[in-house]
Amino acid sequence: MAEIDIKDVTKRYADGTEAVRGVSLDVRDGELMVLVGPSGCGKSTLLRMIAGLEDITDGELRIGDEVVNTKAPKDRNIAMVFQNYALYPHMTVSENMEFPLKLAKVPRGEIDKKVQEAARILDLTDHLDRKPANLSGGQRQRVAMGRAIVRDPMAFLLDEPLSNLDAKLRVQMRTEVARLQHRLGTTTVYVTHDQTEAMTLGDRVAVLRKGVLQQVDSPQELYDNPANLFGAGFIGSPAMNFLPAEAEGSKVSLPIAEYELDGDVARRLDGKDRVVAGVRPEHFEDAALIGDEDRGRGATFKVDVDVVESVGSDHYVYFQAPVDNQEVAGELASISDELGTVETPTADASQLVARVSAASEIERGREAELWFDATKVLFFDAGSGENLSRT
Repeated sequence: MAEIDIKDVTKRYADGTEAVRGVSLDVRDGELMVLVGPSGCGKSTLLRMIAGLEDITDGELRIGDEVVNTKAPKDRNIAMVFQNYALYPHMTVSENMEFPLKLAKVPRGEIDKKVQEAARILDLTDHLDRKPANLSGGQRQRVAMGRAIVRDPMAFLLDEPLSNLDAKLRVQMRTEVARLQHRLGTTTVYVTHDQTEAMTLGDRVAVLRKGVLQQVDSPQELYDNPANLFGAGFIGSPAMNFLPAEAEGSKVSLPIAEYELDGDVARRLDGKDRVVAGVRPEHFEDAALIGDEDRGRGATFKVDVDVVESVGSDHYVYFQAPVDNQEVAGELASISDELGTVETPTADASQLVARVSAASEIERGREAELWFDATKVLFFDAGSGENLSRT
């Protein structure tokens, strides 16, 4: 096991395109670090530079105590698991798993011992004589992981290993990956575009945007205290709702309601003329279900309901809010488009979603009164994206 220390690493291609720009990241010994971001953000490129499959243009990469910038992949003592499994179709499960050990000329007895142990850990013992074509997608992915495990590497690198699986199997395999990494204690860097995978798997999560590292924190801290608009919009499902806000003294006006600000927040917003408010769907509720003791910490408002989706434990209530600050609306539309969310502002309105209790009797096409928790609202600078609520 070993730390992976990335300092000011940049990947620049011949045409001048920078896929990764000045990224510094310290992956701790035994940690499961998740790199997450939308397509094209540079996460897989960064992983491939750690593996040695991409050259580093600038910066320094250490694995353990050794600088490995110029080392060949085979000399870095890391194991990589790919999205497409990369199994040899003509080989059995056992032969696929033992292949890297045979290349390294490991004695036959040790090979058999390592393969059997990996098969036991991954529940593949009964499948060792089968070929990949006769395995399910989850079993193939376990074989690919087994091939990595037998090498006993300093670090595992996983490049979107679950993206080819169906939804149910992906959840199951996610749990298995977490359990396996915890059991082995091997330093792991895991790449995904799925923020749910990132939040449930990672000891820490690194959010990237256009090759630039945005924030590195625990999953809970990313959710509670995102560094900027982009991170706030990327983490959370459904995505955070964004609205233009106007602060004057101790009062803030949103398109849906006005309320009094906490003194410290009011000071942070003082003098800011382009402010965005962020409200997570789960911080709304049907006003009819809010008791008097909770009403005081929030605000209520009435809306015309467009759609109500029932997911069993909750209802998702979709509605429109007017947007009169076109400059801020343009910024929000740009970020929403990059994130691929459906909560995209139009010229005069923004679609919002509230996650309310299943006990709610709100119906589609009718007016409803909603409540939101004002203590949970975050404020961002529309220009820089900085979280103005962040302590």
